[in-house]
Amino acid sequence: MFDILMFLFDSYFDVGSYPDSNKLSIKLTAAGFEEEDIHLALSWLSGLRQLGLAEYPDAINQSGFRIFGDLEKCRISHEGIQFICFLESNKFICPVEREMIIDRALALGRENLSTDKIKMIALMVLWNQHEDLDPMLIEDLLTPTDPTRIH
Repeated sequence: MFDILMFLFDSYFDVGSYPDSNKLSIKLTAAGFEEEDIHLALSWLSGLRQLGLAEYPDAINQSGFRIFGDLEKCRISHEGIQFICFLESNKFICPVEREMIIDRALALGRENLSTDKIKMIALMVLWNQHEDLDPMLIEDLLTPTDPTRIH
């Protein structure tokens, strides 16, 4: 599924958005992606499209410290959680965007998501918000993680 997300970002970043699900399914099939992966990606993207800043209480932006629950710690690697905290503490993302990233990570249903997977999720969340993305942030999110570098 992450290959599909990368394909979407590469193909549609300059356009600003990707096509609707039906057109996207046809394009992904033509690009050679498996039907099951396409279905999972489209379902995940549908959940992402439903997320918006208005869906979260404004109090999240005034909260102090985020404690990650057991399920979140199971689904997101320790390094992935550190990376999310790094993004927020350096003001690359706001608390609501942090929650969106966590929501989309949990929606995958996988355990121990790596930092690289969290980077891709963060990129998709920010792109979905139609924000002007800092080129340095895009580069960092697209660059594979160096295990010797700690955020």
